[in-house]
Amino acid sequence: MPLSHADIWNAIDSLALRLHTTPSGLARLAGLDPTSFNKSKRVADADTTAPRPRWPSTESLAKLLDATSLSFSDFAALTENRRAQKGVPLIGFAQAGNDGLFDDAGFPVGQGWDEIDLPEGENGLYALEISGDSMLPLYRDGDRIIVDPHTQSLRRGDRVVVRTTDGEVMAKELVRQSALQVELRSLNPSFANRILERTQVTWIARIVWASQ
Repeated sequence: MPLSHADIWNAIDSLALRLHTTPSGLARLAGLDPTSFNKSKRVADADTTAPRPRWPSTESLAKLLDATSLSFSDFAALTENRRAQKGVPLIGFAQAGNDGLFDDAGFPVGQGWDEIDLPEGENGLYALEISGDSMLPLYRDGDRIIVDPHTQSLRRGDRVVVRTTDGEVMAKELVRQSALQVELRSLNPSFANRILERTQVTWIARIVWASQ
């Protein structure tokens, strides 16, 4: 079924609701004019007898998806209102380094997890709540990031969570990885980039969504 004008704007409104913000907040997050997604911008020639629907540009949608770490397929699902809610495990980022919370592949296990509702996706997703300012300006204290431990699709530029064999858990941007090393860029320029030997890495998981 083709996407309608209302479908696209309803998806933007739904995304704003999911991120506990407004369409203006989404626009600012994407680096756009704060009025870009306002209801007044959804109709051209509104003061005439024959107003025309105005669609968001592909550039503005691309910036929005990048800023929210949302895939296009997930955005398309929002237009169809077909994503059911399910409970996703949640724990604070500061606690994520504790033993017994993840299996060897980086999937959540054990006790101590809370739960939040999230649109249903692939099994194994979980949430981490950011604490502190080490991930500014991208993630702030109290933001929640959704993590996908399925690592087959990791690419350069992905935002990832990495756990080391020493129990350190960090959120970084993936620069490159090889059979011997993993190179990571810090989200906060005040913190050093990291190059880890593969033997130091327990698992890497991709950040697929963030509440901001």
